[in-house]
Amino acid sequence: MGLFDKKQCSICGKDIGFLGNRKLEDGNLCKDCAAKLSPFFSERRHSTVQEIAKQLEYREANKAEVARLSPTDSVEGVTKVYVDGNAKKFIVTRTTNWRSQNPDVIPLSQVQDVTYKINEYRSEVKKELEDGTEESYDPKQYKYEYTFSVKILVDNPYFDDIDFEVVDTKKATAKDEMYKEYFDRVQKIRELLVPGRYEKETFEVEGEPAGDTWKCECGHEGNTGNFCSACGKPKPAGGGSANKWFCPNCGTENTGNFCSKCGTKKPENTKWFCPNCGTENTGNFCAKCGTKKPVF
Repeated sequence: MGLFDKKQCSICGKDIGFLGNRKLEDGNLCKDCAAKLSPFFSERRHSTVQEIAKQLEYREANKAEVARLSPTDSVEGVTKVYVDGNAKKFIVTRTTNWRSQNPDVIPLSQVQDVTYKINEYRSEVKKELEDGTEESYDPKQYKYEYTFSVKILVDNPYFDDIDFEVVDTKKATAKDEMYKEYFDRVQKIRELLVPGRYEKETFEVEGEPAGDTWKCECGHEGNTGNFCSACGKPKPAGGGSANKWFCPNCGTENTGNFCSKCGTKKPENTKWFCPNCGTENTGNFCAKCGTKKPVF
């Protein structure tokens, strides 16, 4: 059989058009039959014709499960989780018209674990010059954005996990309400799918008491809130030290008034009050609300 000879689908028997073949371990699959498989299934190339046929039988029977599903709770977003508390089943879908899409109806009893990860995206913030070009700050300043990834581990014969991001249309910053909203969605998903298994975590956006200072990995020290007042990055676990600072010349970490490597004097912090919330600050951004230090 030549490379361009016409092939038939091993499931439905129809001819497969050019570039329309989906290879199986011992046969071929047309794109129409492939589209009926579970969206969480990823082992098609290593599956036999018999295994695919069995899954398609399951997917056909799943339509009746979808018709019976009556959600009692949900977590909204681009990816949605609908839970039927009475039937103790749930679905994960990206569409509001989910009944027409045949999403997998999964028993809560199949859920083994629900984990999450906070994904950080860093981009440099530059100052704009009079000629329209941009220049890096010294030291460099960065903007940090975040999304949350959720992984639902399940004991299902056709897939082991459901992995998706808890986002809407934009990433969150650790200082805004969107961050807290995404965080709360993760907590709700865990409570709906494995109730009582995890202690509810909280996220505080208010600043720490004055005097509890810490240093940021960007080199700025003397922070008092949950976010670096120079770059906006969240306070690291365990806080920091009020005596440590990073040399702006060579980057060495120090505790005295002069750099132990190059002798540069410890930078002096100039205090200013945020025009938005009135918080006293020393860096380039307000530690409470993130407002940029005004230029006088």
